[in-house]
Order: sequence, then structure tokens, then C-alpha cells
Amino acid sequence: MSEYQYYEFQAIDKPLSEKDREVLRDISSRAQITSTSFVNEYNYGNFKGDPLKLVEKYFDAFLYVTNWGTHQLMLRIPRKLIDLDLASQYCIGDSWTIYEKGDYLIFDFTSETEDYDWEEGEGYLLPLISLRSDLIRGDYRCLYLAWLFCAQIDEIEDDEKEPPVPANLGNLNVSLESFADFMRLDKNLIQVAAENSIAEQKWVQNGQKLKIWISGLPNSEKDTIIFRLINDNDPHIGNELLQRFRKTKSIKDTKNNEKASRTVMKLLQKAEAYTKEKDRQIAEQKAKEKARKEKEAAIAREKYLNGLAGRENEIWEKVDALILTKKPKDYDEAVRLLIDLKDLAKKNITTYLFKSKLMAIRENHSRKSSFINRIDSAIL
Repeated sequence: MSEYQYYEFQAIDKPLSEKDREVLRDISSRAQITSTSFVNEYNYGNFKGDPLKLVEKYFDAFLYVTNWGTHQLMLRIPRKLIDLDLASQYCIGDSWTIYEKGDYLIFDFTSETEDYDWEEGEGYLLPLISLRSDLIRGDYRCLYLAWLFCAQIDEIEDDEKEPPVPANLGNLNVSLESFADFMRLDKNLIQVAAENSIAEQKWVQNGQKLKIWISGLPNSEKDTIIFRLINDNDPHIGNELLQRFRKTKSIKDTKNNEKASRTVMKLLQKAEAYTKEKDRQIAEQKAKEKARKEKEAAIAREKYLNGLAGRENEIWEKVDALILTKKPKDYDEAVRLLIDLKDLAKKNITTYLFKSKLMAIRENHSRKSSFINRIDSAIL
């Protein structure tokens, strides 16, 4: 299998009709098609459809994964539920795009790499789908992360300043962590960027203001909203109202970023310094752990050698007996005992005696090449 392409489309707000499924079946006879999904894998050949057009017409989410390092994610969201002016501030690099398609906006994120391992796409989309709900609720952290990825791969000028830093960037949920992994975003860069992000409990702060805003809506509009809720079965009425509510708030009320915006260069330099310091701390910790283990091993070795003291002649006799068996495992045991005798001799300042006896063993068993090779490898 030399090639792998994985396509997965998901319909969230509205299921596919029978006619929709027939149209999709004409595109691929091998695809797995349900009322909410279209999934296909290719080990040869190519997909005949246009993913962007299919998302525009049928689907709310799309995932594409290849074995040559391509990751692509599309999310379709009703235009009325997104602050396009704000979202556009994050869309600067080439690796992600906002397509305006009638009543919808399609967010298209792509990550390419030459340093890749074989991977398959099944299961990738599930944790990413809720990014769509986050965006609808006004959580634009994934858009900032997409901007940050563009900065990471040099798609943005060094002197370009960052867009508004969303709240809670230092506390990513599972979907955002999956998105960062999917885009191959440097975790240390995220950590540095999050330094300018406040921790905010939005509903605690805004709940009372939302109640006041709702009470101020005209009764006729409230009646229309209730009618739409019952008659139209619109899944986004609540989100549409939240979007209207957010637009009534001033920039100061959002408190998303009270610190000065940083340039791309400053973010990257600080992330590099952060990475070096983190690597230094890890290396220091590893060195301490290595020293601790070596000390424990030395103490254990000393205790072991102390237990052998006075038994040298017995051990020499055992070495001779093991050599005479001509068995590989006994040769190995004999060499281990010779190492013990060498360390004992060094401890007792009788190395000269050890070398003399070892020389005699080498001469007596010179024709046992396997054993002699073991002695040489042990540097005895």
C-alpha cells in the first residue's frame, strides 16, 4: 500500500435526504454513506468530488488526511452566527481561509509537513467537530491557534501584530488540544501566547447582563422567537440571540485582552527561549535522576562486594568449574564473577594478584575462543 487518502464529511444541523445520498453515491460507489455522513478511503486513484462544493451544499464538517503529511479540516457555520469582522482578524496566513458561501461561512484549515509518519484518518474528526459549536458560541480560540500556526511556519511577517487574544487560551478543552495536534502547533508557542490571555468565566460575568438584555426585547419579537422555536425547529435560535447580545457589548466589556499586542517576532523569540529553558530544566532533571540512580547503584554494588569479601578463593574455583562446562550461559556467568573479582581486588588493593590469576586462566583456556572473546569484551 503506497498511498492513503481519507475523506470524511459530516452533516450536523440537517440530515441528508434520499436524493442527496443518491447524488453522493454517483460521486463514489465505494463510500460509506448514511443520513449524516460520507466516508471514503483511497489507496489508489483520487476522489472525484470537490470537497469545498460538497461542504457548501451538504455538510457542516469535513476532514482530509493523507499518508504524505496533509491534514485538512473544514467547518461550515451559518453566517449570522459569526462575527465575521472579528474572525477575519485571525485569517492572515495561507494555511487557513474563510470562504463566504451565501448564508454560510466555511472555515478551511490546512497543515502540511514533510516530517510525517503513516497515519490513518478514522477517529480524527470526532473530537474536532465541537470546534464548530465553540465558534457558534463566540469562542474563537481555534481561530487564534490557526493564526499562531501561520506565524509558526513563517506565513506572517515578523513585524505583524497578533489579533485579539481570546480568553482561556491557557486552558484548552479536548477539542482545542486535538486541533493544536492536528495542525502540528508547537505547544510551547501556545504556552507563551497564553500569557496574554485572561481566565474568564463568561457566563458568571455575563449572565445578569444577558437577562437584562432579554427583558428589553419587544414582546412582539419574543413572540416571533417562540414561534420559530416551536414551528421551525431551528437549532441555532439561541446562538443567534447570543450573537446579537455579544454585538451590544463594548470592547471593554469583553476584557479579552488588556495587554499590548505582541509582534510575530516577539512571540516566536519568546517561545524559542521558553523551549530552550524548558529543555535545560528537563536535561538538568535527567542528570539529577541519573546521578541519583548511579549513587544508588554504587551503594548497592559496594554492599554486594562487601558480602563477597573473604570468599575470593571459592569464587575462583567456581569460575574454573563454569569454564569447563563449555556452555555459553556458563561462560557469561564466569565473566560476571571475574568482574566481581576484579572489583574486589581493586577494593582490597590486590589488583596485581587478580591480573596474575586471570592471565593463568587465559593461558589454560586459550583454545576456547568464545570464552576468550567474552573476556576481551568485558575489558578484564
